[in-house]
Formats: sequence, C-alpha cells, structure tokens
Amino acid sequence: MRHKIINFVKNETVLCAASVLALLSMLLVPPSAAYLDYIDFRVLALLFCLMLIVSGLQSAGVFERLMQLLAGLVNNARQLALVLVIACFLLSMWITNDVALITLVPFAIMVLQETGQEKYLPFVIVMQTVAANLGSMCTPVGNPQNLYLYTVSGMDIAGFLKLLFPYTAASFMLVLISCLLVKPEPLAVRPDGGRKAETRSGMKQGGAEGVKLKMAVYGCLFAVSMLTVLHILHYLVLLAIVAAAVAIIEPRLFREADYFLLLTFIAFFVFVGNIRQIGFIHAFLNSCVAGNEVLASVLASQVISNVPAAVLLSGFTSDYSGLLVGTNIGGLGSLIASMASLISYKLYNRVPGSRKKDYMLLFTGINAVYLLLLLGLAWLIA
Repeated sequence: MRHKIINFVKNETVLCAASVLALLSMLLVPPSAAYLDYIDFRVLALLFCLMLIVSGLQSAGVFERLMQLLAGLVNNARQLALVLVIACFLLSMWITNDVALITLVPFAIMVLQETGQEKYLPFVIVMQTVAANLGSMCTPVGNPQNLYLYTVSGMDIAGFLKLLFPYTAASFMLVLISCLLVKPEPLAVRPDGGRKAETRSGMKQGGAEGVKLKMAVYGCLFAVSMLTVLHILHYLVLLAIVAAAVAIIEPRLFREADYFLLLTFIAFFVFVGNIRQIGFIHAFLNSCVAGNEVLASVLASQVISNVPAAVLLSGFTSDYSGLLVGTNIGGLGSLIASMASLISYKLYNRVPGSRKKDYMLLFTGINAVYLLLLLGLAWLIA
C-alpha cells in the first residue's frame, strides 16, 4: 500500500503534464491509426514485466532479508552507513532506483534509530538517494529512461556498458568517499542479523518453503526478462510468460504495477510523434537539442525529471549516447530531477522530529557538487 501511495504522488503530476502536452498536440495532428506507430510497445511490455517481477521479489522479502544479513555484520556507524548506501547503489542497477529507495530507506530509518545513530538520518538518506540515482545508470534495467533509450537506439549491451562505465565508476568512488566522512562511532545496539527478516518475509508469506518457491520463480522470470533486454526473446513471449506466472502465483501483483508511469510514456509518445509531423516545430527543437544533448538533458531533467526528458528529447536528436549520459547525471540536482528522490524525501518527512530544511540544504548541496563533478567528467570524455 505504501508503495502504491508514493508512486501515485510521485507520478500524478508528470502524467498530467504529459497528458496536457499530448492533448494539445492532438489539436494540430488529429488522431488516426498512425498514432499506433508512435508507441513503443516493447518498452511498455518490458517495463510492465519488470514491475511485476520486482514486486514479486519484494513481496517475498528478498531485499529486506539481504539487508538484515548485511547489517548484522557491521560494528560502527561508518560501516553501517556504507552498507546502507552502497546497497542502494548496487541494488538499483537491477531493481530500479525508486524500488531500491522504497525498500531500503525505511530499513535505514529503522536501523539508525535502533542503533542510536539518528543524527546521521539526513546524511544517510540523502546519500542513499544519490547512490540509487547513480547506481541505476549502470544497466539498461536500472531505470526507465535507460530501458527506453537502450531500446530505441538499438545499442548493444557492450556499447551501453562501455558508454556508462566511466560515470558509474566515478559515481561509486564519490559515494564511497562521502560515506567515509561518517565517524566510526560504536553502535548503541548491534543490528539484528536476520531474525526479523525471517519473521516478516517467511512466516507472514505462508512459510519458508513458499517463500523459497517464490524467490526461485521470480528469479527465473527476471532471467527470462534479461533475454528480452538482450534482444534474444520477443517481448510478447516474455509478456505472456510473466503474466501467466503472476496470475497463477500472486495475482495481486497486477495491482502493484506503476500504471501512471506506463500512461506517462504513452502520453509522451503521442506528443513527440505528433510534433515530428509538424515540420517547422520539429526543425526548431532539433536545432536547439542537436549537439547539446548532455546539457539539454541535464537542464530538462531539472524541470520535468529525467524519464520524461529522455522520451521528449529523443524525438529531436539521434544522439542517444548523449541523452543517456545527460538524463542519468541529470537525475542529480533538483528534488524532481529524478522522481525517485521524492520517495526518500517523503519517507524522511514521516520520521518524528525530521528536519526538512536541513535535509533540503544537504540534499541540494551534495547533488550540486556531484552534478558539477560528473558534468566535468562528461566534458573531459567528450
């Protein structure tokens, strides 16, 4: 339920904006059967399937259990911060940045409170947000804009990884160095090493054997989805397999999918497709974006967030590499540059005694520094 509420708040505004743009464009280009050609059904199917699979893994308690086990190995505040933040960086590569934050920020709040390290809450949550937004750039499935741009560009996986590896490596080093600023203070209480995770994800879900079966099934489905990402398996085959498996095992997961995001993609597909039919507008926007893809993506992301920016700007340039770099590092900056950042902000605000002003100052400062450093790296690589 918390997941659905946060996604509603996070995506409703963007969907409204995308819908308005789509409707306005429809006044200039009346609806027709050609609209179907605008929509990239492969991207939508992949997104939908990955949403269901990750929700299934989440419902089985996979990520919570992993974090409990890792937290049980730490001995001081610095080690705890490293585990909480680096886990966001690594997991976001596979389960998307927003799911990583929905899963790990509440866990971080609980563990920091239990161990007497509440003073580090703003810093750790801000760093988890930055880590999730940057770690997710590493793979095509790390965030929606990557999956979209990877698909429409026709780029192979080797080219994708080669393009974004320097930024991922630099981001990891920045995150690691930042976490070392936390003092190695002893913890008031050592975190539980796994007992709670077993209780919440095992017994509650109907027994350990049932949980293991779910983990195995969703793990296999994730592997199958990678075959589609790598252009080995047709997306309709993947959609049929995932839909059938979820319908049999856990049909309630269909209610957990982020339909707002899917509708947002469709609205932007319609808008961009219509603008392409209007020659002088398309030519003007193309002249503004072409040659400035990285900077244009970063600036657009600050206003409309990086996922819509990727879909919108892809209609006016064929430099998908520039868009990939720009929309990924463009997730830094403002609170809405990556909509996933709103998740951690809202979760922190629910903590009794939360300091919203301090959080925003820290968030803005860290994001600004990281953004400038990665823009500098992009300038050097170019």
